[in-house]
Amino acid sequence: MINCVIIDDEPLAREGIADYVKEVDFLHLAGTCENPVEYVKLHENQPVDLLFLDIQMPKINGIDFLKMARNPPMVIITTAYPAYALEGFQLNVLDYLLKPVTFDRFFRSAAKAKDYYQLLNKNTAGPQLPAEKTTDYCFIKCGSKYEKIHFEDILYVEGMQNYINIYTTKGKYVTLLYLKNLEQNLEGHSFIRVHKSYIVSVSKIESIHGNEIFIQSHRVPISRHYREQVLQQVVMNKLWDKSR
Repeated sequence: MINCVIIDDEPLAREGIADYVKEVDFLHLAGTCENPVEYVKLHENQPVDLLFLDIQMPKINGIDFLKMARNPPMVIITTAYPAYALEGFQLNVLDYLLKPVTFDRFFRSAAKAKDYYQLLNKNTAGPQLPAEKTTDYCFIKCGSKYEKIHFEDILYVEGMQNYINIYTTKGKYVTLLYLKNLEQNLEGHSFIRVHKSYIVSVSKIESIHGNEIFIQSHRVPISRHYREQVLQQVVMNKLWDKSR
């Protein structure tokens, strides 16, 4: 469990990040602070592994705090000001979240923090149970709900103008998200782009005929641009023929 603290002078911003933290099973909210001065007092009484740190705050801003801090924990900056991104990364922050922060973007950042946390503790931790995989699923917002989507359940994804349809073994989910954003989450999980508007799970492909992929009762088009790549990666490496 990663103990995290939110430092932000805006009450609504603190509340929003706190709600996100509560949705992630490997994060524990150790406290919230209006400014770094409050954090120093809180940190004296309990260990902190991760900070969600705002930049523009009274008394001392987030960048100045990082410059002065000795051995700070992992830091994810949360701010409405993109101009500080370069300076933040020069101070070795893990990620830089621009407000308003979506849950999808927050979760990817939190997963990055967990990967780094496990790497830091790999050689010092005692015997443990196998760690739960955190990269085999994601959360999406469907209306007022956050739905957990396991990558292994996804059949294919259809991109529309400003939302996507995710077809899974459990049903169809619609969320306000661009296809390229989900594609980044699916990297390394045996998915392939077959059309500018479609991504499919390689393991769920049952057959390919002409310019169509058949997945259960669904037909997914293959564009001319992606056809050769799809055949090479999906079919040719697994093709049995008499010449072999």
